[in-house]
Amino acid sequence: MNDPSAATGMSHLIPRFADQGYSADAMAARRRWIEERTGADLGQVGDFSLAAEEMRGNIENPIGAVQVPVGVAGPLLVRGEEADGIFYVPMATTEGTLVRSYERGAMAITRAGGAVVRLFMDENRLSPLFIFPGIAEAAEFVRDLPRHFESLKAEAEATTGHGRLLRIEPHPIGRQVMVHFCYSTGDASGMNMVAKATDAACRWLVAKGIAPDFYLFSALDSEKHASSSLFLGGKGKKLVAGARIPAKIVKSYLGTTAERMLEFWDSNVLGQFHAGSTTCNAHYANGLAALFIACGQDVANVANSAVGLTRVEVLDGGDLYATVTLPSITVATVGGGTSLGTARGCLEMLGCVGTGKAHKLAEIVAAFLLGGEISLLAAISAGELVGAHEAYGRNRPGE
Repeated sequence: MNDPSAATGMSHLIPRFADQGYSADAMAARRRWIEERTGADLGQVGDFSLAAEEMRGNIENPIGAVQVPVGVAGPLLVRGEEADGIFYVPMATTEGTLVRSYERGAMAITRAGGAVVRLFMDENRLSPLFIFPGIAEAAEFVRDLPRHFESLKAEAEATTGHGRLLRIEPHPIGRQVMVHFCYSTGDASGMNMVAKATDAACRWLVAKGIAPDFYLFSALDSEKHASSSLFLGGKGKKLVAGARIPAKIVKSYLGTTAERMLEFWDSNVLGQFHAGSTTCNAHYANGLAALFIACGQDVANVANSAVGLTRVEVLDGGDLYATVTLPSITVATVGGGTSLGTARGCLEMLGCVGTGKAHKLAEIVAAFLLGGEISLLAAISAGELVGAHEAYGRNRPGE
């Protein structure tokens, strides 16, 4: 007789268990279930040091944990307003040469006296969509919305002890209106926080008959997306970092000249423009992904955090002045995965655990990305990139 559960697909459902599967026994049983159906060996996945119950709220259907090698780059001298001193940056990656590259950039900055970093804005936003019968109704909503701000603020902030609604910005498009709800989220990246707060505010608008209906996301906020609008700020932390590297350090330590670095970068900018890029940098995503994984950040925020502008100048005497402008760095020191397993230890390396540390972490990230840009630009302009990967990477696995 045929199994009716097979016909309906029920036999293929991943086991849930009474406790939702967060106990060590439930996770082991789920691994066995997957192994039986896929033929995979999940012994390594099941060999982890996290307390199983601590994963609740961070993942569903848990079967274990993956292991990514963690290296450290430094010393990195940061001259910020919250981060001021020498730092050693953890990087979780499987890309050979990446840690060494960022370390070389960090060393160049440190030898030159450090990277100056300043934070200009710290916000998060969510942009719901309202659809109206016609243009007139949409226009009336836009014109009427400011007088409801205090009520919207009260509704939003009633859902959170940390989030603060700073302002609302309506953007009409045809008979639709997308509205930026702009928040301060403290030391959390805060997307779940602002989603809950904005949902409450939007439901108030509907209940009062001010709007007919809404969709919570419109994509105008560029959540985990790259867009040119991010350069205006308002999505994460907006920072600028810069360092002057003396000509003798550029030559002796980086093996090139500021003039060659500028010549290469000018051509690279043209290439990025010709490709239609929304950003202009060498490889922010490399350093961001490695640091985010190590420090328990929401890795998908690399998409918006990697938007930015690198600039290279040649000063008198052949000195190099390099800057990075980072409009959308999204990092946190509380919530999410920041206290989970090894992430806490990596944040402790940076002195960035808990409340009051998010600005410090953001400043370290900015200086760190500056070092990565300097190192890669130097390697390419000096013709050393392939040689470095041959020396440190795994271009010939099996040898």
